[in-house]
Amino acid sequence: MTTQELYRRLRQEMEDIVRKHRLNERPITLKSRGLSPEEAIGNTTRRDYPILAGREIMLQAQFGDALGQAFTDAPSDFSGTLDQILHLDVENDPYSRGLLVATLNAVMRFTGDLDHTVHCRNNELELCAEAYASYIHGHFHRPRITLVGYQPALTARLSQEFSLRVLDMNPQFVGSLRSGITIEHGGNSYQDAVLEWPDLVLCTGSTLCNGSFVDFVDIGKPVLFFGISGAAAARILGLPRFCPMSS
Repeated sequence: MTTQELYRRLRQEMEDIVRKHRLNERPITLKSRGLSPEEAIGNTTRRDYPILAGREIMLQAQFGDALGQAFTDAPSDFSGTLDQILHLDVENDPYSRGLLVATLNAVMRFTGDLDHTVHCRNNELELCAEAYASYIHGHFHRPRITLVGYQPALTARLSQEFSLRVLDMNPQFVGSLRSGITIEHGGNSYQDAVLEWPDLVLCTGSTLCNGSFVDFVDIGKPVLFFGISGAAAARILGLPRFCPMSS
């Protein structure tokens, strides 16, 4: 699957949902906006989350009473219709991708086809890391893990119990030492750190917005997606996702 094929699939799925539930007949306007860090994740113990460093923005779409979110480095404020979203150039425009991803999460939440589309907040991020350690140990015992997308709480907790490598594309993080782990460049280390070394890959759903999501699909080893961005995509593609503290 190419990146273009992925976005076409997601757009087609939303078209099918709109048709099935006759959403184009409803007088509902979609609204989306970027959230402040405090709105997105609350007050956290750790202060080096990407959203706090200004690298990413959480985009929130609202459809009816349903919320869908997505982390993106190309946020857009938008107010309009689902038809307008369906005609965005998601294959070439990163701003349009974020809108489609957040909107699809919101629409599938609205129709009851999806849950866990709103990010956890405050101390829940630490609780999430604890839940992840337990889940991995229970399902995979003691695998070598590559974490794709630096997440401070996950990095700190998983590094205590597992052999861990962490990849990121943010130059603010790459090369730095976090919880005893040197953050590696996601592109330069991909072959070894993703395809060869690990027994398990944990991949952020934010890769859906930056176009690299397909690099972690059907790679010949277990991949577990985390976060709210990839909620709808994981459901549509039948990919495993664990996001225990989201709502």
